Amino acid sequence: MTSDEKRVYLLLKAVIFHYHGLDQLEKVDLENTARRLEAPDELRWAYEFIEKDYLTSFERARAFLNEVIGDYPKGNRVELINMVWESNNLKGYVTEMEATAMLKLARDWSVEKELIELVLR
Repeated sequence: MTSDEKRVYLLLKAVIFHYHGLDQLEKVDLENTARRLEAPDELRWAYEFIEKDYLTSFERARAFLNEVIGDYPKGNRVELINMVWESNNLKGYVTEMEATAMLKLARDWSVEKELIELVLR
């Protein structure tokens, strides 16, 4: 995985977690993911991206991700949505705000149907 791919992965995960306010379990999950990917700099970049303007971070990340991920093959777009869905399920629930954020991204990436199928499983 390239540094840019790690940034995309960690920004996506971080911005969804921050959508309602990052809790301790989510912070640990992000840190573990960064450690597993050998991506501490990329996680720091994602945090800085969000902290630059917390209130607009989702929309800014959405624009950034749409530009980058729009060219990804459909299977990769589904994989990214699935990753963030599974990460949210680790804590035992997905908030309405997180689900809404994921649906917006899935719609942007033309994988809304696939996300709904994941949710129904």
